[in-house]
Amino acid sequence: MGKIIITTNSSLDGVVQDPDGKEGFRLGGWFHQYGGADLEAWAQVELDEALSAAALLVGRRSDEWFAARWLSRDGAFADRLNELPKYVVSATLQQPLWSNATVLEGDPVQAVAALRRTVDGDIIVYASYELCRTLIEHDLVDELRLMIFPVVLGDGARLFGETSGAKPMRLLRARTVGAGIAFVSYEFTGDAGTAG
Repeated sequence: MGKIIITTNSSLDGVVQDPDGKEGFRLGGWFHQYGGADLEAWAQVELDEALSAAALLVGRRSDEWFAARWLSRDGAFADRLNELPKYVVSATLQQPLWSNATVLEGDPVQAVAALRRTVDGDIIVYASYELCRTLIEHDLVDELRLMIFPVVLGDGARLFGETSGAKPMRLLRARTVGAGIAFVSYEFTGDAGTAG
C-alpha cells in the first residue's frame, strides 16, 4: 500500500505561492531570496526524497508547471523527477505534459484512494495545493513534510485551507537544513479526538 506524502516549501507564515518569482506575485521569488547558501543542503534532501519515492502525484496545473521547468534540465535530481511514474489528477486534462505520466480520471478522492492501494511505496505530492487540500480533507495524506524558509511574507496563497474539522498530527522529525531552513515532518494521526 502506498503512503501519500505532501512535501513543499513554505514561508514561516505558510505561504507557498510563487516560490521562484515567475508567476508575477508581488512577493514571489522568496525561495532563492531567503534560501541563499542553504539551497545546496536543500537540494540534497530533495534528491534523497526523490530517490526513495515510488511515484509522484500532482494536479493539472502542477503537471504544466513541473514539465515546463524540469523536462529540459539534466542532473541527478532532474533525471529522477523526469523518470518517476507520475499521476495527474484532472477532470479536463487529456494528455499530461510531464514525462511518464498517467491521468487519474473521475472522482479525485476515489482515484487517489485506488492509487494508494496499488502503488507500493511513497507517493510524493509536490505543489498541487488544491489537490493537497482535498486529500487532507478526506484523510488521504499520511505525512506532511515542510521546508520552512526564514521569512514572514504576510500575504499570498497558503498550503492549508478550511477543513470540516481538526486534522491532528504527530511530529516525526525536525531538523535544520543548512543554517536557516527548518525541515519538519508530521504524520497525520487520523484521530480528531486526540492531539497527538
